[in-house]
Amino acid sequence: MANSAQARKRARQASAQRDSNMSQRSELRTAIKKVRKAIEAGDKAAAQQVFQTSMSLIDSIADKKIVHKNKASRHKSRLSLAVKSMAA
Repeated sequence: MANSAQARKRARQASAQRDSNMSQRSELRTAIKKVRKAIEAGDKAAAQQVFQTSMSLIDSIADKKIVHKNKASRHKSRLSLAVKSMAA
């Protein structure tokens, strides 16, 4: 348990930051699921639209270092390949 005022404050800040990070990581997972769901639905135009919005979200979360940039890039690459390989 934190004994000094500084340590108590840092514990509060860490808790708030952890909550924020978890929320953003959840947004990332949801964005990826939305793209996968659009791909499974079979509508290429809709999948491309969802993919574009998700890419900006993935990039912003990687820029904030919530997830590693290579992980974000890997997700983007795999989703892009899946969208491109859809039948028109």
